[in-house]
Formats: sequence, C-alpha cells, structure tokens
Amino acid sequence: MLLSQIAAFVEVAGRRSVSRAAEALFVTQPALTARLQGLERDLGARLFVRTPRGMKLTQAGESFLPYAVRALDSLTDGRMQVNALERGGAGRLAIGAAPAVSTYVLPGWLKRFAQSHPRVEVRVRTGHSEEMLDLVLREQVDVGLVRALQHRDISNIPLYEDRLILVVDPTHPFARSKGIRLAEISGQQLILFDRTSSYHELTSALFRRAGISPTGVMELDNIDAAKKMVEQGFGVALLPHTSVADELDAGTLAEVAVQGAEPVRREIVAIRRRDAGPATGTVGAFLDTFTAAKAELTEWPRRSGSAPRRAGARSGRSKAPVRARRR
Repeated sequence: MLLSQIAAFVEVAGRRSVSRAAEALFVTQPALTARLQGLERDLGARLFVRTPRGMKLTQAGESFLPYAVRALDSLTDGRMQVNALERGGAGRLAIGAAPAVSTYVLPGWLKRFAQSHPRVEVRVRTGHSEEMLDLVLREQVDVGLVRALQHRDISNIPLYEDRLILVVDPTHPFARSKGIRLAEISGQQLILFDRTSSYHELTSALFRRAGISPTGVMELDNIDAAKKMVEQGFGVALLPHTSVADELDAGTLAEVAVQGAEPVRREIVAIRRRDAGPATGTVGAFLDTFTAAKAELTEWPRRSGSAPRRAGARSGRSKAPVRARRR
C-alpha cells in the first residue's frame, strides 16, 4: 500500500471523477487508474463503482475512506513537524554550560530563544568545561557553552570573550582612585573562587607573572559567594565581567582599573561534535539567537575614553560596561 495510492483514492472519492482527480494530482488518468487498481488488490476489495453521476464509493470504500483521510492528515502533520524541526521551530535542545555561563549569561539568552521558539523543549545541564566536553562527546547534550577547549573530536564556535575585572565594595579606597597598580593588591585580602575553575588559574597566573604574593587570601567555592564577601568589605576580587554587571549597575560593587597589567580574558565558545554536521534545526536557531544578542554580552577591548563604573553613579552620567541584560 503506497502513499500515492491512498492520495489517489481520497482525491477520487472527493471529486467523484478520475479525470478531475488526475488533473489535481498532476498525473495521467491511466496512471491514476493503475494506482486505484493496485490499492484495491492490496485491500482485496473494490472501492469504487462507475455510475452515470460519476465514481461512487462501494461499502468497502466508504469504510476505508476515514482511515485514508486520517493517514494523509497524519503524514501532512509529520511533514510540517519535520519542517519545523529543520527551521528550529520545534523539537528538543539539550545544552551543557559552564557555571559562569549558565548563571549569568544563559538565562537571558534562553528567554529570547523561548520567545521566538516556544515549541522547543530545552534541557540544561551545568558543570565545569571538562565535564561539558565529556557530555558533548557522549552525545548527552547537543551543544556545550564552555571556555575554549581543544579536542580532535569537537569543533569550537567562538561566542564572546569574558574578562576578569577588579571589583571592590563602594567604600573601599580603591573605588575612589582612577586606577591602581597590580602590586597594590598585595596588601589587600584577595577573594578567590572555585579552585577547579579556569578563572582561579587565570587569577593565580596573573600574580605569578608579576611576582606578587597577596598577603591574605580567602578561597570560596563559587562566584556568588565571592561577590557577597566583596560587597561586605572582606576583600577585593578579580571576577568575570558578566558575573558582576548587575552589581556594577546597582552600585553595590565598583570596578577598579588595573594599570600596567595585561588584561585577563577568557574566550567562551560553543562546542559540538565534529561529526554532528552543520548547526541546523534547534541548535542552529539557538546559536542564531545568541548572535543577535552578542553585542550586549561583553565589550573587548574597552573603548578608549570609557571608565570603570563608579559606586553610586547614575547610568545617564557615567558609562557602564556593556552587560548581559535580563529581559
């Protein structure tokens, strides 16, 4: 039983004419007749009889018609679903994200994606970049949002660069300065976070290269805890720009320029298996959504003439770093 046979049967039943049905299906009458005969052989019953008023369904034909119509409707729905999947308008999407991405960037990004793709079911898993790499390799997630990694079986799609910035509480003496030297941090308590994170190593490497050993160090296991400690005046911290954008705007933290030191930045990428092919469907639509919002995530390097956000400054009077907005 072929789809073309079922389509021919339904068309003749509706038009009561082989010739008109053949025209509608863009086939010849002999070809359409052959399809009907083949269907009747498969079913073992006659489906039509010829009458002066046209083709009339037999009792077997009337019995079979609603099933044939439902079959065609179901296949049409299936075709529409496939088309929606290819456009990214429906389906499932599994995302893996490193903690700093999943907490501070992904929520706003997903909100935009959900608004334009409400029929896509999204699942998110979080963990360090190496864990997300493993999930991508084992096909547990479709795409991973992590720091740049090298592996022969994955491809990297650059997304944005996050940078580490020095933040202090608004009452700290650093907040009133135009900038400090890296050596000045050695007399401060330095707040570090998540020893297993690449940010920890970036911070430590910065001080090693400068030959500086902070006199006091407090280690915490996550960025939010580090931010709270800084806000309470327990020390200073180098934190990812995207993680403190809201606090800088609210004035609960202040950014301090570090002079004479190379900026510390980390590239964030989307990773996929190399054999996954081009990013189409839900993955392609998801990455396209990011591209539209990319300029809002981060600014690198800082434009000349812009300055760190000062504590208590109003957005209309002091230019704040470009940030990931929650919408």
